[in-house]
Amino acid sequence: MERVSTGIADLDLILGGGLPVGSLTFIAGGSGTGKTILAQQISFANATAERKALYYTLVSEPHSKLIQHLEQFEFFDPDGLGERVEFIHLPAVLSGADADAGPEERGTALATLVDEVVRASAEAERSVIVIDGIKAMRDFAHVEGFGFRGVSYDLASKVAHSKALLLFVGEYTAEEVAYAPEFAVADGILYLADEAFGRFDQRWLRILKMRGADYLMGKHSFRISGAGVEVYPRFESIPAPREMRTGERVPLGVDAIDDRIGGGLPRGSSTLIAGPSGAGKSMLGLHFVAAGISRGEHCLYLSFQLAEDQLIAHGEAFGWPFEEAVESGLLRIRHLEPVEISLDAVGAELREASLGESRVHRVVVDSLAELEPAARGTSRFPDYLTALTGLFSSVGATTVLTSETTAFFGPAFELPQGLAFVADNVILLRYAELESEVRRVLAVIKMRDGDHTKDLLEIEIHKDGISVVGKFAGLTGVLGGNPMQTRPAGAGSTAGG
Repeated sequence: MERVSTGIADLDLILGGGLPVGSLTFIAGGSGTGKTILAQQISFANATAERKALYYTLVSEPHSKLIQHLEQFEFFDPDGLGERVEFIHLPAVLSGADADAGPEERGTALATLVDEVVRASAEAERSVIVIDGIKAMRDFAHVEGFGFRGVSYDLASKVAHSKALLLFVGEYTAEEVAYAPEFAVADGILYLADEAFGRFDQRWLRILKMRGADYLMGKHSFRISGAGVEVYPRFESIPAPREMRTGERVPLGVDAIDDRIGGGLPRGSSTLIAGPSGAGKSMLGLHFVAAGISRGEHCLYLSFQLAEDQLIAHGEAFGWPFEEAVESGLLRIRHLEPVEISLDAVGAELREASLGESRVHRVVVDSLAELEPAARGTSRFPDYLTALTGLFSSVGATTVLTSETTAFFGPAFELPQGLAFVADNVILLRYAELESEVRRVLAVIKMRDGDHTKDLLEIEIHKDGISVVGKFAGLTGVLGGNPMQTRPAGAGSTAGG
């Protein structure tokens, strides 16, 4: 089936390739959800001088105000008005019936409108025909239920011969979309909404119907910006590429740790580094990036805490050439403020980074504690991370995820719910009190591809980064935060190689 692009690449992806030629598609939703902007954007994306877009509108505001609203968007072409996109005010077409007219007169006015649209589509080739305010038009004409379905079918079938996209834009609730008879004749239904999550609002769209298309299910987030409607497909809905595992080991960047995990992390794997604040999670992530830069690998660091200049300064302080790597393109640092983050917007950016021309080899996400609230209280976060790590694995990229645990000391500690099952490898960092000193502990909890050390390692952070002091020997209860000797004092060192 031949399809036409909406002009929004990710919306085309959701639709299964765009909108079918000659189809009738409803763009429905509540007031202020972005329906009109989307319809206008599709119109400008497809209109040419040879195949104009006709935009019929029922809004009561003058066209000068409508154009003023359009001018803020990048897709708007003032030179294309009249030449490529023509706006027609519907009340002028319906002027034959006033407010006191009876059903017969109103029905006649509606028939006049249908004839006008059919005539306009027949006299010249059209790319898009939009009727914005379709529900208001139905209410005006007092044509209810199945009668209006017949009108919609008649209009759609006649316009279909012109191969133009026919878009009906209307203010409908979800319940009306489910039961209103006119939707039965639609080839496609796009439903737009906004939803409050505590202090935050989120816009989303859903494809309720699209004949002949293998479209992506679920709620897909979007935002309205200067570019118009920007759509972010639900990340878990995008078919996952096949994972790429080579058996190669990728150095973490701390030799004494790499020696204990078979030479490094398996390429294409995902590693969760969990621990309390200040234990060294981000530092291990920086080591991982520095090791990649030294090998000429492309690295991506996604930070929700430190800005790009701060991360560069941290790296340079430890002797790592982060500034040079950023300038050369080996290192990309993306800082996102942890306020109103969209999981799908982050996913779209990471998908582009992983599948772009300069494919990434190493990825650090620091940290999941700031990303997880974007799930808005739903249970989708583990599935989202599974899709994310699967995407990176499919291109051979190795991923490090940091996550904060709440307990600094004591026997009780919990890995973030569900995340330990998502990651191929888990490294746990903890604090322990020993001889009135706070020590840092590193434990490799699991390593999916290959053997690893079972030792609990003491680590330190100094001017060169992280170093391994040795393993905690002759002690028990280290992970609980309060080590106890298992042999008499003096029988051996407490932390040694």
